[in-house]
This record gives sequence, structure tokens and C-alpha cells, in this order.
Amino acid sequence: MLKDEIVRDLGERTMEFALESIRLFGTLPKSEEARVLGNQFLRSATSVGANYREARRGRSKAEFTAKIGDCLKELDETSYWFALLEGAKILPPSRLARLRDECDQLIAIFTVIAKKSKSSTLQPS
Repeated sequence: MLKDEIVRDLGERTMEFALESIRLFGTLPKSEEARVLGNQFLRSATSVGANYREARRGRSKAEFTAKIGDCLKELDETSYWFALLEGAKILPPSRLARLRDECDQLIAIFTVIAKKSKSSTLQPS
């Protein structure tokens, strides 16, 4: 796969991750607990794609690497909110399974990008 295709695909994946997260948020119960956890989850899940866009437009390798790190941070935080939504029995594991899997896959992808960026083998587009 060409670098431009990878960038486009990752941009599309992070956008779809955000849209699916928005849809999930809309299904949350109307309790105070769900509202608090849901708002935190929604903020972190939708930040991944925005940070990735900023990384792609980074003016330097350092800026690119920092923004990729921000993507990882937001994905890790999103994973935490998934665990709380499940642990608090606000949503069943089956309802979270697909998004949790995508979150894990994105973490793996961004981890590779971060490592390659730090080792100077990947340059921002």
C-alpha cells in the first residue's frame, strides 16, 4: 500500500471511529453517571481524528511526533472510558465490542507510527 493510501485510510478510519462514537453516545441512558462518562468518552474519541489531521499538517518532525503521541493518549483515554461504561453496567460488553476492537487496532497502528517517527524512518507528509 502506498503512503498516500495509508494516510487516507487512517484519516477515514479515525473519522469513522469518531462518527461511531457519536452514534454510541446517542444511545446512552439519560442517567447522570452515563452523561458524565459519556461526555468524557465522546471528547476523547472524537479528538483522535482531529489530532491525526494536525499531525499530517505538522510543520516539523517534532510536531508530527508530538501529535501522533496525542492520538495515542486520546485512544488510551477512550479505552479507559469504555472500561468504565462497561464496569458501571451503563452499556453491555457486546454493545462496546466493535468500537473497543477498533480502538485497540488504532492504538497498535499509532504505536508503530510513533516508534517509526522517533527512529527517523517516517517523515510527515
